[in-house]
Amino acid sequence: MTLQQITPVLLCGGSGTRLWPLSRKSYPKQFALEIDGQSLFQASALRLSGVASGLAFARPLVVTGSDFRFVVTEQLAAIGIDPGPILIEPAARNTAPAVLAAALHLAAQDARAVMLVAPSDHAIPDADAFRAAVARGLPALRAGRMVTFGITPDRAETGYGWLELAGAVPADEGPVALSRFVEKPDAARAEQMLAAGHFLWNAGIFLMRAADLIAAYHAYQPAMVAQVEAALAAATTDFGFLRLAPEPWSEIEDISIDYAVMEKSPDLSVVPFAGGWSDLGGWDAVWREGGPDQAGNVTSDHATAIDCRNTLLRSENPAVELVGIGLEGLIAVAMPDAVLVARADRAQDVKLAVAALKIRGARQAETLPRDFRPWGWYESLVIGDRFQVKRIHVHPGAALSLQSHFHRSEHWIVVEGTARVTVDDSVTLVTENQSVYIPLGAHHRMENPGKLPMVLIEVQTGSYFGEDDIIRYEDAYARGQGAKG
Repeated sequence: MTLQQITPVLLCGGSGTRLWPLSRKSYPKQFALEIDGQSLFQASALRLSGVASGLAFARPLVVTGSDFRFVVTEQLAAIGIDPGPILIEPAARNTAPAVLAAALHLAAQDARAVMLVAPSDHAIPDADAFRAAVARGLPALRAGRMVTFGITPDRAETGYGWLELAGAVPADEGPVALSRFVEKPDAARAEQMLAAGHFLWNAGIFLMRAADLIAAYHAYQPAMVAQVEAALAAATTDFGFLRLAPEPWSEIEDISIDYAVMEKSPDLSVVPFAGGWSDLGGWDAVWREGGPDQAGNVTSDHATAIDCRNTLLRSENPAVELVGIGLEGLIAVAMPDAVLVARADRAQDVKLAVAALKIRGARQAETLPRDFRPWGWYESLVIGDRFQVKRIHVHPGAALSLQSHFHRSEHWIVVEGTARVTVDDSVTLVTENQSVYIPLGAHHRMENPGKLPMVLIEVQTGSYFGEDDIIRYEDAYARGQGAKG
């Protein structure tokens, strides 16, 4: 049997504000939300890997933002997947330019390239069933059509766009022609479409030959083609990442692939999929996917429901036990620096909380207390007027930059593993329960020479602790002056 080679294109640039306070601009839900020990991004990559159902998936092509490039490689490495190209968007411009950049890049390498475009923040529990659905789309693909996937609806959902089919859903769930895209409906219209039986939810997942998609862009978005081609032509390589050129990219319209191309194309078929799917677009969706108990409650570790009904209780901090008593129809999510309490029927309004916090200038609006860096992560434990305490986690073999500070000195105490510490001309190994002092102005660096993570507690003292108080001399990740970590 001849296998169809397919390159997954994983889109992971969204901010996921509707899952605040877990998902934030600094670390959105595709990386932050875990199901069965895997992030949504990792689950998406695994779902579209290997050989199955007559398909052979190539290494994934990822389109993301600069802030997440090392998170992408770290999370893929953790599940044993070697990434293919990673395209870095200079700025978020929605899905249309991102997908076009991926198509042009693939077509330049292989004129026959087939791509499967998928958001990386969806939950599809039955990976085998989804891969079988992809295989069912191949006849339409070989007939020169582009394919999208429609989810068999089980409720009159107003939070999704819908697809109207040209005919009834076939018994074999094979491809059927698309009649039109339908915007997110009101409740009455959603009930009508659910009852009609020939409407599906729009999953935003597409299977197509790169050349066919590029031709559609030439027909419907010729200006965007020229702009994205210019961004690719002037792209630069940075540690294996392909950074698209910012000047032409800044001129591109912010628009989704649905609006830009797919709604205009007459050559689109739909493969129905009934195997379970959620875009996890709000805490109400997390509650549904979490498998409510007999009382309708979903609880995480470190959360307890007493006499509650239809309630989601989730603690993301092992040090915080979240207890609900006598609650009904509520969502409560506890993070180390923020707590959300909302009625379940107002789950889609969580974005209003983010907007209100941004107006107040609250750091919690967009930034997690844990900052992820190419070498690992750090989090602030205590902040005072003239001191700050951090926990720093350094991956095996990783190193921070050689740097100095104008406004603070530091004291490092190793609590796990071994650190190789440079202070001016001195290089020493510091093991568990040992410490070292970094005077103000000293050139210093910490490295993890071991095969296990290294963790230390850093006590900073001084007059200013901003991450821009960094003079960088050497850096394995080619970051400039003032870059974090």
